[in-house]
Amino acid sequence: MELASPQQTAVTAEPAAALRLCVLASGSTGNCTVVFNDATAIMIDAGLSARETARRLDAVGLSLDRISGILISHEHGDHIAGLRVLHQKHGIPCYANHGTAEAIARNQALSGVDIHLFSTGFAFEVGGFSIEPFSVPHDAYEPVGFVISTPASRIGVVTDMGVATGVIRSRLAECRVIVVEANHDEGMLMDAERPWALKQRIRGRQGHLSNQAAAQLIGDVAGPHLKRVYLAHLSEDCNRAHLAEREVRTHLDKRGWSHVEVAMTYPDRISDVWG
Repeated sequence: MELASPQQTAVTAEPAAALRLCVLASGSTGNCTVVFNDATAIMIDAGLSARETARRLDAVGLSLDRISGILISHEHGDHIAGLRVLHQKHGIPCYANHGTAEAIARNQALSGVDIHLFSTGFAFEVGGFSIEPFSVPHDAYEPVGFVISTPASRIGVVTDMGVATGVIRSRLAECRVIVVEANHDEGMLMDAERPWALKQRIRGRQGHLSNQAAAQLIGDVAGPHLKRVYLAHLSEDCNRAHLAEREVRTHLDKRGWSHVEVAMTYPDRISDVWG
């Protein structure tokens, strides 16, 4: 695998079309989000097959040749399953940090995937978008979330994290739209017929965020600037959409942020489109 650093450039203050977003898939079977405007588009993760990715992009009015790059949050299979074909057959550049790139290099199924390296905590540019990768706690080599911005918009995406750290809160502040994990209902997880060790891993610092923890995070970063939050990576066994939505909606309303829309994401179909 050849590793090449993307050019570290500042985004100019020229007018830009507002960013749009669609979560193409979210869950343990595959994760992929597209952020786009009139000029270009980027994907966060590639957990669907290339064919299914193309089909869902088409539903949003996009095609694979519009994608300027794929940002990889971490190396778990539900985030990179379609990476090799999207890169080698369709020529889409891939971007990851050092830890994730090294993990991908050890995966024989992903041989031949060339990674453009970025450094966690340092902004870079892809397709005219400013990308800010930030560290998140999860059981992977060097997992990250992303803030994608232009002079007109700011969007935050973080879908796998055990706890909401101060870094995560600071990066999501001032975003107009955020995608946040709401993986499980705490009661359903504890009642589930799963090994105790697995429950503890999910609930641990490097596991997944509960509905309750997601609601707290969203309430903390909400404000007049925040317009919509997408709830992502819901467990099929240990969560229900109405439970996650109710928890977050109640928390937002209590904080005085009733204007914020709460939208759901799905493993088998695309979300509503923002923008």
